[in-house]
Amino acid sequence: MSKSILQIENLYLKFHDKEILRGINIEIWEGHIHAIIGPNGAGKSTLVSTIMGLPGYNPEKGKIFFLGEDITNTPIYDRAKKGLTLAWQEPARFEGLSVKKFILTGAKNKCHKKAEEVLEMVGLEPGKYLDRAVDKTLSGGERKRIELASIITMEPKLILLDEPDSGIDIDALQKIFTLLQQLKQQGITVALITHSLSVLKQADHAFLMCCGKVLDKGNVDRIASYFQNKCIPCNHGKLQDESI
Repeated sequence: MSKSILQIENLYLKFHDKEILRGINIEIWEGHIHAIIGPNGAGKSTLVSTIMGLPGYNPEKGKIFFLGEDITNTPIYDRAKKGLTLAWQEPARFEGLSVKKFILTGAKNKCHKKAEEVLEMVGLEPGKYLDRAVDKTLSGGERKRIELASIITMEPKLILLDEPDSGIDIDALQKIFTLLQQLKQQGITVALITHSLSVLKQADHAFLMCCGKVLDKGNVDRIASYFQNKCIPCNHGKLQDESI
């Protein structure tokens, strides 16, 4: 039986009196790759922002447990210290900051060799990137991989990846897919937030979200089939509160 690393119980969240998350229940197992999939507007990014504790994402009701501890009201920096990390859909730019300094800012091991190792893990040649600036001269795929490299140096226990395929080419995406399997082998848990079938297929287990609710969970092939063949446009405003 796999050990739970993250549990979300009956989570509700509102923005401007509009209910975005409506009774979310999710359990993430340690050492596995999970996918949270659903159409645009399903509430996926809101969910991970709430899990990470970003400003403004305060649940109306429900609990979030990480490694058995209630972190529902824990500040974001304390969640990060406990080993919970979020990789943004759109990686940040830090004008003038070198790739090496960016990678090692939150690292537990701040040596030059570590920066080289993690760049190689994400498929970037250290000699070409360590002294470059994290700015607009880097492509979206390069910035996303550099951000992942920086996260790896933090030695997290759970990485939340929000739309890892957003704005990158096929080659960069394949490098990220390879990295996901490496992270799994190291015992790092990953939760992928996506509406992409190719990203979903990298996971061991999946949750299907729509309209702020978890509609189904289980085997990736089954969830992929449901999402691909049965998930059709619906009137979100008229979705009833009872379970589907």
